[in-house]
Amino acid sequence: MKRLLFLILPCILLLSCAKSLDDYNIDQKKPTTAPAATLFTGALKNLADVLASSSVNTNVFRLYVQQWTTTEYLDEPRYNLTARTIPQALWQAIYRDVLMDLQEAKKLIEADQILTADVKSNQLAQIEIIEVYAWSVLVNSFGNVPYSEALNPDNALPKYDDAATVYADLVTRLDAAITSLKPAAAGFGTADLLYNSGSNTTKVAGWIKFGNSLKLKLGMILADKDVNTARRMVQEAAPNVFTSNADNARFPYLSSTPNNNPISSSLNPTLTGRQDFIGAEPFISKLNDVSDPRRPFFFTTVGGNYIGGKYGFANTYVNFSTASAKVVALDFESLLLDYAEVELLLAEAVERGFTVAGTAAEHYNNGVTASIIYWGGTAEQATTYLSQPKVAYTNPASGSSWREKIGTQKWIALYNRGYDAWTEWRRLDFPKLSPPSAAEGAPAGLVIPTRLIYPVNEQTLNTVNNTAAAEAMGGDAVSSKIFWDVN
Repeated sequence: MKRLLFLILPCILLLSCAKSLDDYNIDQKKPTTAPAATLFTGALKNLADVLASSSVNTNVFRLYVQQWTTTEYLDEPRYNLTARTIPQALWQAIYRDVLMDLQEAKKLIEADQILTADVKSNQLAQIEIIEVYAWSVLVNSFGNVPYSEALNPDNALPKYDDAATVYADLVTRLDAAITSLKPAAAGFGTADLLYNSGSNTTKVAGWIKFGNSLKLKLGMILADKDVNTARRMVQEAAPNVFTSNADNARFPYLSSTPNNNPISSSLNPTLTGRQDFIGAEPFISKLNDVSDPRRPFFFTTVGGNYIGGKYGFANTYVNFSTASAKVVALDFESLLLDYAEVELLLAEAVERGFTVAGTAAEHYNNGVTASIIYWGGTAEQATTYLSQPKVAYTNPASGSSWREKIGTQKWIALYNRGYDAWTEWRRLDFPKLSPPSAAEGAPAGLVIPTRLIYPVNEQTLNTVNNTAAAEAMGGDAVSSKIFWDVN
């Protein structure tokens, strides 16, 4: 009898733990919910992926700033945004894969009664900083976008908000997020792949610098449109921005799929046989002109030389320099913001008369040096490079204005960060780039885009709101300008 009880008792206990038979039909490998930390990590990766991607279906900005060009497919370097769903891919990645995940993570954190007040404050602030970053990409790419009514599953047709109004709210949100960060408390822990992974364990202190560096950047983007707001933002942020490459907001990739550097999926020969991209002649010619020490880290050589292909025309892959082994490595990291960019922003701030410590030349030299060292060069190479007349900040040969000097070096320092390079080119109007020539066989009337057109889905499904937004900006055209682009 005892033996029988021992056999029956576990079954009774097992059955008593289940509230219903449905409890046995849960697939433990396919969860229906996710913790806030997982959603946060996923949003970070999705943001890094879409900005780092080299797929012509998603990210064409390296082509727009003529750092790269194509070998065969010419729609993208000739600015055709309807042959593929490029606007839709960027729009969807930011709204669905970044902002929606962050919104859900925020709800879970706010409802969590176990988190201490300071940890909750830090996690919400980290989410807010990435949200501001992601929203700024949408605004700076499209202009007016759904904002106040966005991310609501019950409203499939949200109205579009004025881009300048959205931008102003993002500034307010960023200020609040920075203020609420508490460096003595924890944040997302190991789920934070920007500042608590690998050799970088600065944690919340790193986010304070990141938040202020983003504030500096967004402030400088406003500088031509709203100088007073720009000045306030820059002067408040400047004492707390990045001070070395160790502060860079970097997303680490792994040396195995699917968490590999997105560029490697398109260019690394161990993953693909495609030969679609080469260095573009305008960019490589500039690098050659100043014997730039970053060339071997940017590109391969052909017969010992760096050779760029004709921008916007067909090119034979083997005849031109291609992305370097460093750039196409599976584990090459993605940068959301870096020290070199910060220093070049500070150089510009000084030139604009903002109250920032240091001279424009000092910040310019720091930025160029930081970029060279980040890519693998040395301080000695940077010193030699900066001594050249065509590079030295105080030499007229390096440019006729601070816009040209800083704009040219930003173009180089932002290599492999096509979206940011495109934003700075639109803002500073340097370097001077030209679309493919009609005289050489390209279509007539090409203009380098100053914004992306709206996705087809928005045009067809959210027609009334989309049409109103386009009309408010002067038309849904690549030649329309974002509100801050006034020069």
